[in-house]
Amino acid sequence: MVTEEKNQRGFAAMSPEKQKEIASKGGKAAHVKGTAHEFTPEEAREAGRKGGEKVSQNRHHMAEIGRKGGQSSHKSSKA
Repeated sequence: MVTEEKNQRGFAAMSPEKQKEIASKGGKAAHVKGTAHEFTPEEAREAGRKGGEKVSQNRHHMAEIGRKGGQSSHKSSKA
């Protein structure tokens, strides 16, 4: 079985530092131009609520989170 390695091009091929630099310039330009969206506290709260509802529907994911939390709290009590 032959596996093909997918070559990265463009933005994906750049180092994380270079990607961050370019993305930062784009964000700053959008703010100067007036096209950047800034969440109001109410919009952020609503987005967080929707995200929480969506992720909590995945029972396997929530069980995994609880398991990790339990393991973490037991480690600190043993120390």
